Amino acid sequence: MSNARKYYNDSKTSFRNQQVKRFSTQRPAKKPQHSGPKRLVIFNKPYDVLPQFTDESGRSTLKDYIPLQGIYAAGRLDRDSEGLLVLTNDGVLQAKLTEPGKRTGKIYFVQVEGVPTEEALESLRNGVTLNDGPTLPAGAELVDEPTWIWARNPPIRERKAIPTSWLKITLYEGRNRQVRRMTAHVGYPTLRLVRYAMGTLELADLAPGEWREIPMDTL
Repeated sequence: MSNARKYYNDSKTSFRNQQVKRFSTQRPAKKPQHSGPKRLVIFNKPYDVLPQFTDESGRSTLKDYIPLQGIYAAGRLDRDSEGLLVLTNDGVLQAKLTEPGKRTGKIYFVQVEGVPTEEALESLRNGVTLNDGPTLPAGAELVDEPTWIWARNPPIRERKAIPTSWLKITLYEGRNRQVRRMTAHVGYPTLRLVRYAMGTLELADLAPGEWREIPMDTL
C-alpha cells in the first residue's frame, strides 16, 4: 500500500472514531425544571380549543386564554369537548388526577341523541366492553339540562324528529374519547360533552374562556 493511500485510510478511520466518541458521550437533553412555586389553575375550556399551549397549524390553544408559563394540563379534554381543565406544574398532583387506580372521579354533563332507557343506563353503570377492553363501572343518570350551562358556539346539530336528553356521567378512568364511545356503544351518540369536576375541583362559576388560580393548600 502506498504511503498516500495509507494516510487516507488512517485519516478516515481516525475521523470516524472521533465521530463515534463525540456522539457517544452526548447526554440526552434534560426537561426544563420549574423551580418556582407550585401552581394550580382551573380553566373553562371553550369548544374548539386545543388542550395545549402550542399548535403548528395555528388553531386556538390555551395560550390564547392563559398568560402563564410552566403549567400543563392534568389529563386531556378533547378539542370538541368543553368545561373544566386543570393545569399545574406539580407532577404529584398531575399523577393523582390522571393515573389509573387513583380513583379520582370525573363528572361530565353529556347531551345525547335520544332518551336512554334504564337498561342502557344500567349498562354504563356496570361497565361496557369497548374495542380497548371493558370499562370500569361508572355513575350514570338521566338529568334535566343544567341551569348553569351556556349556549355552545356553534350550536349542536339536532335532528327535528329525534329528541335529545342530558346525562350526568362519572368516570374513574380516562381513556381516549371514552364518554363518547360509551354512549355510542349503548345506542345514544354524544352531541355535547361538558366536564364539570375532577375530584374536589369544580367548574363553579367560570364562564367559557375564564381561568382562576387556586391555592394549593385548599386541596
